[in-house]
Amino acid sequence: MKYIFLLLFAVNLFAYERIIALSPSINEIIYALGGGDKIVGNTKYCDFPLDSQNKPKVGGYFSPNLEKIVSLKPDLVIMLENTKKLSKKLHKLGIKTKILKLTKLEEIQKSIHSIGIILDKSKEATKILNNINNELKNIQNIVKDKKILIVIHATKSLNKKIFVSGQNLYFDDIINVSGNTNALQSTRKGQPVLNLENTIATNPDIVILLSPRRVDRGLSKSDLIDPWLDLPINAAKNKNIFVADKSYSAIASDRLLYFIQDFKGYLTDVKNR
Repeated sequence: MKYIFLLLFAVNLFAYERIIALSPSINEIIYALGGGDKIVGNTKYCDFPLDSQNKPKVGGYFSPNLEKIVSLKPDLVIMLENTKKLSKKLHKLGIKTKILKLTKLEEIQKSIHSIGIILDKSKEATKILNNINNELKNIQNIVKDKKILIVIHATKSLNKKIFVSGQNLYFDDIINVSGNTNALQSTRKGQPVLNLENTIATNPDIVILLSPRRVDRGLSKSDLIDPWLDLPINAAKNKNIFVADKSYSAIASDRLLYFIQDFKGYLTDVKNR
């Protein structure tokens, strides 16, 4: 019986040696846990860490190539919910899949834990989660009861659709943990999109503009901030408008830690003004 247990343990431990990661977030978490050597394929958007760029590419977010995936002979494909149909096709071909959710803070934490178990890296996962939780404690009550608007894929024109975080994303959780509130309160499950009038109506005290590819798009911080300074909102009056332009700013991975640290910096700046 003892030997059977050891055999089963060994099979479980070394079961997944060829993994395909179908999102940048999943790819980053695997690398952060020390499992980058097990990745045999990822998407064309997986560019961090640098070694990710050398892995075979199987397509994009919504267009992974089934034939390419199969050709890489994975024993596990880790994906997000939007590729459920692909999961069914892979199952029919005898390829195991793991579907994760990475939209809310709790889901990100659970996914890091789950991938840690898959890679037999639970200790490493616990360390990452502890670091994130410690940073969440550090943002509490720096300022309180401020309305914060987080703009996704910020542009220099406010005449276009303005994509923001509602209650459907982890940014909302971070705002709430800090002791503040999301300027947009919405029951929509999908991506909230505002026009200029709707945006002004939220009257945020703080605006955070997410633009992780700002430099690639040839935009300066002023290009993004200046249009907001002309709006009749509290954030403009007090110049509490910030640009989050690091590559991790919109990635739901272990590097969420760094966004939380940046978020702390924005709140500290507001406090000290």
